[in-house]
Amino acid sequence: MTAQTAQTAGPGQDHNPLNPPQTKAVDGVTAARQRWMSVLARTPRTVLETKWADTYSDVKWSHLREPQIGMVMVRGRAGGAGQRFNLGEMTVTRCAVTLSDGTVGHSYVKGRDRLQAQYAALFDAIMLRDGSACDFIDDLAAAQANAKHEHARKVAATKVDFFTLVRGEDE
Repeated sequence: MTAQTAQTAGPGQDHNPLNPPQTKAVDGVTAARQRWMSVLARTPRTVLETKWADTYSDVKWSHLREPQIGMVMVRGRAGGAGQRFNLGEMTVTRCAVTLSDGTVGHSYVKGRDRLQAQYAALFDAIMLRDGSACDFIDDLAAAQANAKHEHARKVAATKVDFFTLVRGEDE
């Protein structure tokens, strides 16, 4: 038997040999796809449905995996960087589609909206095929960023600053 050195986890990190820590390095293609899939997952179904009907209604496609509803465990970290803990379960819907040329698109969206997952997967496939939905996704990303900024502005307007007064000892 050979001795092996055990890997030690850094402060605030837990080590699991079956689930090694993920590296932060992501290539450009993967980062771009993560960005558009994130935008598509947050876009309401009606917006995706309308754009698909207006622009891509002639595209032939089929389901590789019908939209399926399931649960995922949401994990958090104490203080954002501390020990991991299970926050709770969340409902998600996944879908995979194939365009007539063989391009495969995937999606995972929060909630139980099967059509939103289907349209998100269709737009993923379009982006992988020729990127023709790039302007649409950029517009969606800008609208989502503006909405987030507006929400943050409204929240900041109601912020209350609490402070602690240092009191002297009662005598």
